[in-house]
Amino acid sequence: MGDGDNQRAARRFASLQAYRLSAEFREPPPEFAGCFTTFYHLTLDLPEGAARVADYLQPEWANIRFFCGTAPEAEIAASRVSGARFVGTGPSALPCRFALGPVRMWGVGFLPLGWARFFNADASACANIVCDGAAHPAFAHFAGLTEVLCDPEATLDEQYDAIVAAMTAAMRRNRDEPRIARVHAGLVSGDHASVHDLADACAMSIRTLERICARYFGFSPKLLMRRQRFMRSLTTFMLHRGTRWTEAMDAHYHDQAQFTREFREFMTMNPSEYAALDHPILTSFMEARARVWGSAAQTLDPPPPPTPR
Repeated sequence: MGDGDNQRAARRFASLQAYRLSAEFREPPPEFAGCFTTFYHLTLDLPEGAARVADYLQPEWANIRFFCGTAPEAEIAASRVSGARFVGTGPSALPCRFALGPVRMWGVGFLPLGWARFFNADASACANIVCDGAAHPAFAHFAGLTEVLCDPEATLDEQYDAIVAAMTAAMRRNRDEPRIARVHAGLVSGDHASVHDLADACAMSIRTLERICARYFGFSPKLLMRRQRFMRSLTTFMLHRGTRWTEAMDAHYHDQAQFTREFREFMTMNPSEYAALDHPILTSFMEARARVWGSAAQTLDPPPPPTPR
């Protein structure tokens, strides 16, 4: 390991000593099967006077997050939010850069089926945005949760119960649910080399596939397939420290040059630039999620198996 690697390792060790991060994952009730990635509570403690901790979220599905303590600063492309206790993000194919101080946070991640049941807007209209959830029409119907989820006196059980009650009241069925499940399963499997193959596997025309993807997934089928391939590679790299990018690359990449181009598109930087950065929040969170939940990233969560008829 060279001097530069030693210095980066020392910085990472120092940063780990400077804060404490803990995450608790709560399983949604069975009636919400396939709607959510997870309900989770994150606690970040920093020494008094310490600077905010900054990191990059990878591309993911839609989320709502509620912050008790310091409100975050966050940005995806040209959209930015600062000072909001309730932050909404649409499905993304770009990184979200954020900075956090000491905080207690609840997060709810929505799978495409969850978007279909809980949102009136097209997912494509909310793609790659981060916003004050209370001020955005697609997210504002969840603003009532702010009072209890941002109450430092409320217990985690009380807050979890409030999330379940709000989701129970808001949920409505959608006629496209079987199609959504087939597309989601096809994307996560990584078995399909082309949009035509994915459409065939989902038993629908390419035009219908494109409509379903735009309405509930946020992007075109081709971009979603590329995002899945990229996320499989990035997650492997993040979970296996010391892994080289060539070892983490998904088998569907033709060569390292193609991977580098796509990395730059999805993360707005080169792989080497990303690897040189500290990831104080994301690495710890992904490791905890993989250990407790079985999946390190939202985009890798599969839909539930079909219900027997």
